Amino acid sequence: MDKKAMLGAKVRRLRRDHGLTQAQMADQLGISPSYLNLIEHNQRPVTVPLLLKLGQGFGVDLQSFAEDEESRLVAGLREVFADPLFDGNDIKNQDFKELAAVAPTLGQAVVALYRAFREQRDEVQAAAERTDREGPHLVHNAAFPVDAVRELFHAGNNHFPELEEAAEALWEEGKLEQGDLYRGLTDWLRHNAGVRVRLLPSDVMGYAVRRFDRHSKRILLSEMLAPSGRNFQLAAQIALVRHRDLLNRVVDSASLTGDEARRLARIGLANYFAGAVMMPYGRFLDAATQVRYDIEILRRRFDASFEQVCHRLTTLQRPGTRGVPFFLLRVDSAGNVSKRFSGAGFHFARFGGGCPRWVVYEAFRTPGKVHTQLAQMPDGTAYFCLARTVVKAGGGYRSPPQLFAIGLGCDVDHASQVVYADGTDLSATDTATPIGVNCRLCPRLDCSQRAFPPLSHRLIVDENLRGLSPYLFAPPG
Repeated sequence: MDKKAMLGAKVRRLRRDHGLTQAQMADQLGISPSYLNLIEHNQRPVTVPLLLKLGQGFGVDLQSFAEDEESRLVAGLREVFADPLFDGNDIKNQDFKELAAVAPTLGQAVVALYRAFREQRDEVQAAAERTDREGPHLVHNAAFPVDAVRELFHAGNNHFPELEEAAEALWEEGKLEQGDLYRGLTDWLRHNAGVRVRLLPSDVMGYAVRRFDRHSKRILLSEMLAPSGRNFQLAAQIALVRHRDLLNRVVDSASLTGDEARRLARIGLANYFAGAVMMPYGRFLDAATQVRYDIEILRRRFDASFEQVCHRLTTLQRPGTRGVPFFLLRVDSAGNVSKRFSGAGFHFARFGGGCPRWVVYEAFRTPGKVHTQLAQMPDGTAYFCLARTVVKAGGGYRSPPQLFAIGLGCDVDHASQVVYADGTDLSATDTATPIGVNCRLCPRLDCSQRAFPPLSHRLIVDENLRGLSPYLFAPPG
């Protein structure tokens, strides 16, 4: 039975949101109340005909409704309880599944509570290190609310229709032209907002690549920005100037707390708008489909960077005209994650590091080359992934450029649509690279790159035995 058809919690939530009894909803769907009760308790799957009735009768987006949120919540709970804090608890995988199925809101609250705990713990640790280094005078440093903003994008499936519409309206209003976008954006700013654009030397701009001077109504751009970066920064500033109310409405819908989180969310949404302006949805999706998601062709055609194209590919989730559901990760050479967009059911580690076997880390060995990988998670799900390094411009010799690796992937079922998968036997999952979410959650005991023991396995210490991995484990039980 397809696990994605077990949607009992969603059906129950939908019924309650509409203020219906089981008998009333069952009558609208043309099924018996007892059958609906079985569906709500995950004793029966939601069939395709029934899913269509839910879409027609209750106005739900079928693809987003059918997405496997339960498995994502299970992965989040599993990661929470992988913390050594819970080592003494006998918590089974089935416990996570039951909580996610029966009380998903409670499960999400547990994950949110753990995130807050981690932030506070990290803050205390940082304060202790600062005290040891600088003395007993402590300066309060609120937890950086990046994770809360990431959740906003995750909850929206990294697609915001209002911003897409605003970007399309800008093309019409500004009579923008592909290939001459910079001139079009500067003209729009001058005529519609009374704002002028100036390109300044790096020694004047310092660390900044864009600065908006409200008093003189000028946007100042660094000469170090590539043409694609200049277009992106102008479009982002237009979002902040022209569509601030729209940005605030999206932020308000997420119930973010704290000024830092709200400002970060506005910046993220303005950047989303900039990507939508540079790569208009319909035109970009048509081109991506035509060239089979060849990133190099797309970046040339839309005057964008490799990273900008990859990021835009993750946003093509408009109902009725969707692209391949990609997920994306950006890491530095130390493994720090600075950008993460989930999709296709792929589960990223939300707390701690990722899997060193994933191709995104391989990219640092040969910068500039596209690496591909057929990867398989412990549950048997296979993904096709590609990775390449990208360089963020610096500010000259004393401020060298930054090197990142971009990892992009999709479920193997969609990989035949992607040119990078040509020549890869997508059915040969027995030769796929075995990867996991992270070491604490990965049950693969034979991994030579394991950094930590897995959850639910007791560590065996034997002075007279050494294997490929530094750890030996007893079976769970």
